This record gives sequence, structure tokens and C-alpha cells, in this order.
Amino acid sequence: MKNTHSIGILLISILFYSCTKPVAKQTTSKKESSTVHKIDSTQIRNIFTEALTNGNTYAWLDHLSNEIGARLAGSEGDKKAVAWGKKELEKLGLDSVWLQPVTVPHWERGKSEVAYIKTNDASIAVNICALGGSIATPENGITAEVIEVQSLKEVEELGDKVKGKIVFYNRPMPASKIETFKAYGASVDQRYSGARVAGKYGAVGAIVRSMNLSLDPYPHTGTMSYGDNTDGEKIPTAAISTKSSEELHTLLAKNNGEGVKFYFKQNCKTLPDAQSYNVIGELKGSEFSDEIMVVGGHLDSWDLGDGSHDDGAGIVQSMEVLRLFKELKIRPKRTLRVVLFANEENGLAGGNEYARLAKENNEKHVVALESDSGGFTPRGFGFTCNDDNYEQVQSWKSLFEPYNLHIFARGGGGADIGPLKTDDNVILGLRPDSQRYFDYHHTSIDTFDKINKRELELGAGSMAAIIYLFDTYGIK
Repeated sequence: MKNTHSIGILLISILFYSCTKPVAKQTTSKKESSTVHKIDSTQIRNIFTEALTNGNTYAWLDHLSNEIGARLAGSEGDKKAVAWGKKELEKLGLDSVWLQPVTVPHWERGKSEVAYIKTNDASIAVNICALGGSIATPENGITAEVIEVQSLKEVEELGDKVKGKIVFYNRPMPASKIETFKAYGASVDQRYSGARVAGKYGAVGAIVRSMNLSLDPYPHTGTMSYGDNTDGEKIPTAAISTKSSEELHTLLAKNNGEGVKFYFKQNCKTLPDAQSYNVIGELKGSEFSDEIMVVGGHLDSWDLGDGSHDDGAGIVQSMEVLRLFKELKIRPKRTLRVVLFANEENGLAGGNEYARLAKENNEKHVVALESDSGGFTPRGFGFTCNDDNYEQVQSWKSLFEPYNLHIFARGGGGADIGPLKTDDNVILGLRPDSQRYFDYHHTSIDTFDKINKRELELGAGSMAAIIYLFDTYGIK
């Protein structure tokens, strides 16, 4: 779920509106409006029926997750996923399918991490994982006293007091926020910039509480950045599970920080940049072929699980949109394009390259829809657009009520499609129920068995339905 910078999540705000405005333009008579509404309602019903009774999403995701698995940029899994995506899109009989070369970073985790809390009485094993982009520890690991903080600002205020220590960032995602992506956004700066700030003041390592609202033993990886730090200021950094965070916090509080040390060892490395690809397929528009509508997600995943929710679900849902149009013989008026983006997780190279070439080729992207918030029950959409377009999508809201899609709110999109935004187009994101998403996000348990088939299919139907309406009525 989801910023166009390398944190990889677009922060969203949920607002609720109601509207009874008909789909047709205000100049249309009531009788004509009712007829148009009925046609749209029937077509949307057909879309959902096909997605729920004959959909491909679950089978596609089964193969992507269980036969290919983890697919971090530059890895063998990434290469296999690109080949698979191209092959499956070609099977759909689209008008064209191609690969768009993208240069991506290549970071490897190496052998599994090891960590202990060391006190005068015991050595307690804890669960950590290196953050993406981190350097390795020395061969024998690092042992140092721990200093617990709640923010980057606190480290800056402590200054030289963190020198020679391991900084432990332990600010939880705020549980009071109902929208979990807001909770994530309120805490993720620790993960992204924690090592950068601590390294500038002489810390020897940084440990970050996992971005998770649950208490469990699973550490959450994710990208980090050293910014403009010199090599000497770059320190190893890892995420520690929320359960282990609580253990460490309790021991530090009990002992007033005295006699508590932390040991960790990790073996990650950064290799030379690698070649990957955006995988693209399209149905050419029958009337306005120069107007492009994009649906997509990111094909890469982190290396701990198989990336079923982040973002295998979005990949197969986006592919399904084009399959549904083909199967139901809906010939789009506008060019409908699916993009399986490369390297969202640790660089956003795929989204940036796609947007760069779109601009270079003078392509007109009128609508871009991304699914990158997990394969859970769809609740609606978030829109980034002008007032006229927002008014138009509000007029469609009643068409989605039979499918329990009630969120039609401002603020939405995705990291990969963010670079496509203009003053006139519509950027939107599918909004599934987000309460379970951060239990799995960037962990070893983001796996296929956590996917509900029907929820996945409902998401695909929702995406196809909103694209159908944008294709039918265009943008304002």
C-alpha cells in the first residue's frame, strides 16, 4: 500500500463522500441518464461475474509466488518474473507486448543475520534482518552499548553521545491512526534515514523497530538511504522485530541502559547495477488511440518472502484488467496498457524510466491506476486529480455500491505511476482494507498462503470497472 521517492509508499488520506449525481452529463434527460446508468451497471456486473467465476488472478499469483518466488531487483527471481510476465501477456492476445529496459540497483542480503541482546546475566537471541541498501557488519559482527531513541531529531540532539554506540530507533507506528498507511508514514523515516543520521554522529550501527502494528517475531526489511554520508559515516543497519524491540526496551529500562549490549552480524553487499525491464502489454484504442490508460503494479519484491501481497497481487490484478476486456469483448476507445514495473522496492527505476520515455515520446497518459496495497478486500479508490474529474468519479459512486466499494476519496495513486502526474490527468490507487497489510509487508511471511482468492478477484474486478468508466466517458 503506498510517495514517488524511494520509501516506496504513497501516503493517503481517507475522506468519505456521498453523491447521487447521475453518470450522464447534466444536459442529458432523466430517461437518457437512466438508460446510460443501466448499461454501465450491466457491464460492471458482467466484469465482476467474469472476474469471480473465471478469473486468472489466483492461478497467475500461485505460479509467480510459488514457482518463481522472491524477485528483488537484479536477482535471478527478477529475471524469471520478467520472462513469465511477458509470456503470460502474450498468451492474452493483446495488440502488442514488449520489454522496456531499466537499469536497476543490485543488493544482496547474503547469509542470514544473527543478533543477541547481551546482559551481565544472559545472551538473548533476537530476530533482525538487514535493511535494503545497508552495508555489512565486520566479519565478526558488532558488539556495542545501546542507546534508545524515538526520533531522528533526538539523535541530532544527543550528538556525540551516540558515538561508538548502536542507536536503537524504537518509535512504534501510532496505533491511534485508523488508516494504517498514515501510521506507516508517521514512522518510516526512522527506517529510511536512521542509519544516515546516526552515522553522522559516530554511531557504529543502527537498529530500527519494524514497521508493524502487531507484536510478532518477524522483522520487516525495506529500503534505507545513506544520503550524502561519507564511507566512514556509513554504518550497518537492520530492522528488529516488534517483539524483540519490546524485549530490548524492557531490558534497557530495567538496567537504566547499564550493562546491556547488542551484537549483530549481517553479510549483505551491493553489486554493480543490473539490467531489468518493465513488462508492457496493450490494447490499442479504437477511437482515441493517442490517449493512454495505464494499470499496473510492481513486479519486484523483497527477498524474504515471495511478495504475494507486495506486489504480486497488484501485478496479477492489473493483468486481469486486460484479460477481462478481451474476454468480454470490450474494445477500449482509448489505449489500455498494463505495466509490470521494475524496481519499486529499492529505487523506483521502473516508474521513473517509464515516465521519462513517455515524455520523450510525447505520449498522453490520461489515467493511471496502481494496485500496491495488498490483495485484501477492496474498499474503493483514492484519486489525485482536478476538481472536475473528482466530481465525475463521485457521480459514478452509486455504480460501485453493490460491490461494497464505498471509498471515493481524494489522495491516491502509487509510487510507480506518480511520475506520470500532470495537471490534467487522473492518478488513482486501489484501496483494499489495510488493517492486515503491515503484518506481512516486507517480511518472510508475505507468502501465497496469506492470499484470499475471492478478495484478490474482487480487487481485479474493481479495477476493471473503474477503467471501463474512464474509457467510456474520458477525463475532464
